[in-house]
Amino acid sequence: MTYEEAAEFADSTKKYGSILGLESIRNLMQELGNIQEQLHIIHVAGTNGKGSVCAFLSAALTEVGYRVGRYNSPAVFERREVFRIGETMISKEEYAAVFERVQTACEVLTKRGCPHPTVFEVETAAAFLWFYEKKCDLVLLETGMGGETDATNLITHPVCSVLTSIGMDHMQYLGNTIEEIAKVKAGIIKKGCPVVALKQGDSVCEVIKNKAEECGSRCVLVEVPQYMQEAPIWGTTLQDVHYGSVHTALGGIWQRENLSLALAVLKLLEESGYPITKEAVQSGIAKTIWHGRYEVLQTEPLFIIDGAHNPIAAKRLKETIEKDFTNREIIYIIGVLADKEHEKMLRLLLPGAKAVFTVTPDSPRALDGESLAKEAQKYADNIWYVPDIGKAVKMAKETAKESDVILAVGSLSYLKEVKKALGQG
Repeated sequence: MTYEEAAEFADSTKKYGSILGLESIRNLMQELGNIQEQLHIIHVAGTNGKGSVCAFLSAALTEVGYRVGRYNSPAVFERREVFRIGETMISKEEYAAVFERVQTACEVLTKRGCPHPTVFEVETAAAFLWFYEKKCDLVLLETGMGGETDATNLITHPVCSVLTSIGMDHMQYLGNTIEEIAKVKAGIIKKGCPVVALKQGDSVCEVIKNKAEECGSRCVLVEVPQYMQEAPIWGTTLQDVHYGSVHTALGGIWQRENLSLALAVLKLLEESGYPITKEAVQSGIAKTIWHGRYEVLQTEPLFIIDGAHNPIAAKRLKETIEKDFTNREIIYIIGVLADKEHEKMLRLLLPGAKAVFTVTPDSPRALDGESLAKEAQKYADNIWYVPDIGKAVKMAKETAKESDVILAVGSLSYLKEVKKALGQG
């Protein structure tokens, strides 16, 4: 199988939709030898912050000297980016090899009368195979959606489970209350395996603590330290009791939580017998990269892209804007998916905007940019629907003064085109 054929196979599995449940992935992994049981996995669930926490952990643990596999989804700029060891993506040759094995296993299952695995199940199986073949010391495994019935949750004994910020998202699948959603997310907690969770709303914490108690699992609730030094746009410095002064170049108020959570996981690993040094943690965190998340692409005018795709992320972005860009005018480029709560995002972000350019992301779930523009008119003036994303970038730059800030936000699925328009694709 060539890389092109492997990519074609992966794309062909999208027609099987998104189905929550573990039966199909269990059948698939049984056909592949259940090699996931031999991996040392840190399992991460939550509504926001999963990718950032995994990026921090990967950078720090790689700096220590561990071979760290990382499985994050969805792909934003390149399909292979969801499979990484450190910062290195899977090669095209390796991608083809593992997907060929997964395809063969899928064919066996369908001949037996089993449903064909979904695209997420196929990619999860490929990730397990690659990490096993590359002999990873640790694997950072991010849930796709939810937790309890997510395909990644077939693992039975993770090194630890991690729960990031939990909010209202994917309600049609996970529940209509924050407690219902938290219960699904907390479903990744396993019997006797520790859990590290962000301390957040009382009702969410109660759900997490109850699940941990039910499983006989140690539960570490992480509070965000009061004393943190923040530089507008360019990152955050956290004064940690154990690791000292830790700086990340990743911007945004929300990185306070994500960095605190990552450091707590590293401390737990140390206590579990994984040698980790303060110097490696400081150095690794300082090198952390996470593209598409409050990423500065240009200055003068400042041009930032951020995949704020739900109300909780939009709220945090608004707080960051108010802190970092006092008295600076904001120009938005916005593209969203129809199944997200985009009206709440618009209400949070748009009041006071200098101009707004709406676009249509390249996704079957996309909300048409013209419809988005009509909704946006409730909250701001100077709204334009631009059919071409590259032209929207050009118009935003032409509208901006040197002191203005351009923010391309919403769905991650169109940010690749924004980068391309700026000559960074």
